[in-house]
Amino acid sequence: MLSDDRMPAMNRGWQQQFEEHRPQLRSVAYRMLGSTADADDALQDAWLRVNRADISGVDNLVAWLTTVVARICLDQLRSRRTRGEESLVHVPDPIITLGGAEDPEASALVADGVGLALLVVLETLGPDERVAFVLHDTFGVPFDDIAAVLDKTPAAARKLASRARQRVSTQAPTPDPDLGRQRKVVDAFFAAARDGDLEGLVSVLHPEVVLRSDGGAARPQLNRLLRGARVVASQAVLTSALAPFVRPVLVNGAAGVVVAPRREAQVVMAFTVVDGAVVAIDVLSDPQRLASLDLTAVLGRT
Repeated sequence: MLSDDRMPAMNRGWQQQFEEHRPQLRSVAYRMLGSTADADDALQDAWLRVNRADISGVDNLVAWLTTVVARICLDQLRSRRTRGEESLVHVPDPIITLGGAEDPEASALVADGVGLALLVVLETLGPDERVAFVLHDTFGVPFDDIAAVLDKTPAAARKLASRARQRVSTQAPTPDPDLGRQRKVVDAFFAAARDGDLEGLVSVLHPEVVLRSDGGAARPQLNRLLRGARVVASQAVLTSALAPFVRPVLVNGAAGVVVAPRREAQVVMAFTVVDGAVVAIDVLSDPQRLASLDLTAVLGRT
């Protein structure tokens, strides 16, 4: 048993490490949950659990904290499925930056190419598959540790991650790594939309482009899934009036825009550009979720 004079020092030690590694732990939770609010709740829950735990036998505190966060996220994912919270079209929470160092924590969340298109695919996975894939393929957690989180054998955890990896590799397009080329394509998209140029729009869209639009409960008419260059282009032409209010941003590290008439964000759009063509567009227009985003730097408000 620890003496009273040693216990405070140990508590300060884990608390300091928790804060030092909070960005990584939040990144784990965001990849698993696709929601910044849920990720923050998971970290708060982890903090409370660890504060009550006996950590005297923990050798690698960071690895242990990661598994604690993972278990909390797994419970949330399983609870979502039980409550039937999955919808036809759901765009995960976007991380909006301007491409500079104005928000290091936001940048850390989307390191390693965690675009919205990838998060959309992750949301099609089962809870155990998602946790196994994120822990192993993104953060390099050994399968023995993942098995303990999932309450399965290491072989079963390996199989879950492999199955998830296969789906991700076939369904989540890898964006062009050159942001300049991405932006050029996105700019061409909005130039054509502004001019009502249907053929110009079709020319920058992949023939099998997918548009996912999430208007939430407040705008159910905007909840839609569109496929095909001409279908998506026709929809873009109908919204040409919004083109003058487009503000370029990075959405999860890729070229995107915030549409903000009168400095009020109405739409966030993320583009996945591959080989000079848009292969996916993810649109968030849910007023409640838009209001939760910190867009002060984008909108120029004081």
